[in-house]
Amino acid sequence: MTDKRDVQHRLDEAASACAKDGAQLTELRRAVLGLVLEAEGPLTAYQLLDKLKEIRRNAVPATIYRALEFLQGQRLIHRIEKLNAFVPCMEADHHHHHAAQFLICRKCGTVAEMEDHAVLHALEQAAKRQGFHPGKAVIEVDGICAACSAA
Repeated sequence: MTDKRDVQHRLDEAASACAKDGAQLTELRRAVLGLVLEAEGPLTAYQLLDKLKEIRRNAVPATIYRALEFLQGQRLIHRIEKLNAFVPCMEADHHHHHAAQFLICRKCGTVAEMEDHAVLHALEQAAKRQGFHPGKAVIEVDGICAACSAA
C-alpha cells in the first residue's frame, strides 16, 4: 500500500519544482498527480478520470487530459505508450527526460522505471553511426519481472 505521508511529501516536492520552473501545481493538477502517485500500477486517462470524479463530480475528459499534459510537461509523470497509461516519475530531480527506460511485466502489469546510462550511450552511438541526432527517447521493454519469474 502507498504511504500517504510519502505521497504528500512528493506532492510538496512537485509543487516546489513547478514553482522553480515558473509553473503552478494547481489543486486539480495536484489531485491528478496524487492519484497517479497512489496507484498500485499504471492508470489510463479514463481510469484516472473515474477516480477524479469521486472527488470532483464535474470532471470531464478534457479536465484529465489537460492535467496529464501539464504533469508530463513538468516531467512529474510518464506515459507508457504500450499500455496507454501513466506512471509517476521515480526520479526526484526529473532530469532524465531525454531517455526514459521502462521494464513492463506482461504477467502482472508492473512497470519499473530505470536509468541506465550505458543503454542511453549505446542508443546514442547507434544513432550517430546512422547520422541521426536523437532527441527524446522512451524505451519500453516487455518481459517478465523477477517476482513473476520466481513464482
